This record gives sequence, C-alpha cells and structure tokens, in this order.
Amino acid sequence: MQSLIEYLVKALVDEPDQVNVTEVAQEEATTYEVRVAPGDLGKVIGKQGRIANALRTVAKAAAMKHKRKVYVEIIA
Repeated sequence: MQSLIEYLVKALVDEPDQVNVTEVAQEEATTYEVRVAPGDLGKVIGKQGRIANALRTVAKAAAMKHKRKVYVEIIA
C-alpha cells in the first residue's frame, strides 16, 4: 500500500526525490503521512482537494482486500 501511494504521488510532483510516505499503524486503522516539497503541495492537493480525495479513494479501495481502514494525510 505504501509503495502504491508513493508511486502515485511521485507521478504528480516536480521533485519526486523529496516525496516521503510514512506508515503509522494503529489498532483499527493505518495512516499514511505523505510529505512533499512545499512547492509541490498544491499539486498533490489539487483544486478543491480533488486529487487528494482521489488518492484517498484509491488507498481505501486497495485496503478493502485486507479489511482495514486507511487514512492519507498530506504534509508539506
């Protein structure tokens, strides 16, 4: 899952070497913290958050196989 999110985010940004995805496991859910360069933050979030919501939707769909809750947080 982490590699999927990292692959998608790297395709969106201008500086893919600064993309860092950290997995924070909890009892009922897993949170993925996506860190990008400050200049790429708008590209990952998108207009009205559409790209960020699409990333979250893909992550949740992939997590359905494992019956886990997944959250994606985007951090500059």
